[in-house]
Amino acid sequence: MLNPAASTAIRWRLFAILFGFGLLAYVQQKTITVAAEPMMPALGLNQTQIGFIEQAFVIGYAVFQMPGGLIGQRLGARVAFVVIELVAFAATIAMPIVPEVASGQGLFAALMGVQLLLGVSQGGIFPISSGVFEAWFPPNRWAFVQGMQTAGLGLGAALTPPLIVHLMAALGWQRGLVWASLPALGLIAVWAWYGRNTPREHPSISRGELELIGSQPQADSAIRWRALGSQILSRNVLVLFVSYMCMNYTFYLLSNWVFLYLVEERHQSLFHSGWLTTVVQLGAALGAGLGGSLTGTLCERLGNRWGYRIVPLVAMSSAALLLLAGVSVSNPYVAVAVLALCFLAVELNEGAFWGAAMTVGRGDTMAVCGFINTGGNLGGIIALPIVGHLADLHLWHTAFLIGVGFALASAFGWLFIEVAETTPKPAAALVDTPAGAY
Repeated sequence: MLNPAASTAIRWRLFAILFGFGLLAYVQQKTITVAAEPMMPALGLNQTQIGFIEQAFVIGYAVFQMPGGLIGQRLGARVAFVVIELVAFAATIAMPIVPEVASGQGLFAALMGVQLLLGVSQGGIFPISSGVFEAWFPPNRWAFVQGMQTAGLGLGAALTPPLIVHLMAALGWQRGLVWASLPALGLIAVWAWYGRNTPREHPSISRGELELIGSQPQADSAIRWRALGSQILSRNVLVLFVSYMCMNYTFYLLSNWVFLYLVEERHQSLFHSGWLTTVVQLGAALGAGLGGSLTGTLCERLGNRWGYRIVPLVAMSSAALLLLAGVSVSNPYVAVAVLALCFLAVELNEGAFWGAAMTVGRGDTMAVCGFINTGGNLGGIIALPIVGHLADLHLWHTAFLIGVGFALASAFGWLFIEVAETTPKPAAALVDTPAGAY
């Protein structure tokens, strides 16, 4: 039942919850990267083993992207988020507990299993979020909200190093990881109470907000497999898959390895490296927010074809040059500043990739976005063992040079992506503010 007098900002409240899920997802994911330094001597692990443990997460995360999106389409976002977030919490809390019951090779296998489960549980977060954005926002805001949610990921990654370092210093690494995992329970409860699959299901939605959102495609819970298969095998989707895979080699390089790079190659202390890594991650968060807004503006002015292309073509080419410069300068503080700019350039592209995937996949957005993000995480599967092995050999410069090549390949792919125009909305539907009154 509609309530015309109710607030028109329901969609932004739901966005805030999804922003929180993204932020906490990256706290959960990146904790092991920061905790690796005390974990390795305490548990008898080496850098290569840490790389394999991180790779277990990425494998589970990559493999479960499309299944996670399909589960979201089948169950609806409200139920699906509760299920996957509870499993993610269980996997996170298990990480510091496993060493109490296992040791040696059994411990190594158990840690890989826990990270695999965390990856599986988190695989559906962003494909399902895309379906929520498709239902709750007009098309001209898709790139913006995708970029802003990705900014939440960057913020989570930025907060993780100093947060975990200080918790470990005060409580030890195991208790510190337990305390870092607890906020997820509160956010799950809020979503279970307030979240809805579509605007018309929400008891507090106003007529004004319904009119602003317009009539958007709803997730196809029936899942028409033949049509979905044709869509997945289309040129646009396949090139988005490959280009996003290449982009994410660079993403994982910067996101997962800068902390240890600063400790081992730049000889910074743990505390110092934690704060310097935060600077790099904040660059990513800023880039994602700016990129989503810029891509949306370019699409409105130039149309979808070039509106989606321009940012990736320029930003990924710039990222390649900045990555090369960041590992070549001798001053560690200049290197951090350049790497922060590089990560900003990489994350400028998130709104373009995800907005284009939503536009191509309308109605099957969760599944299509899941497929494309499978490609993105293949970039991580490629990057983690390569960088882990090269780090053991102290060949950091080689690892970063490989990233330069992947960044250029990602930019090149956008020359072959053609995003169709969306159906224009009435003028009233193009005015969108986070908390305006209508």
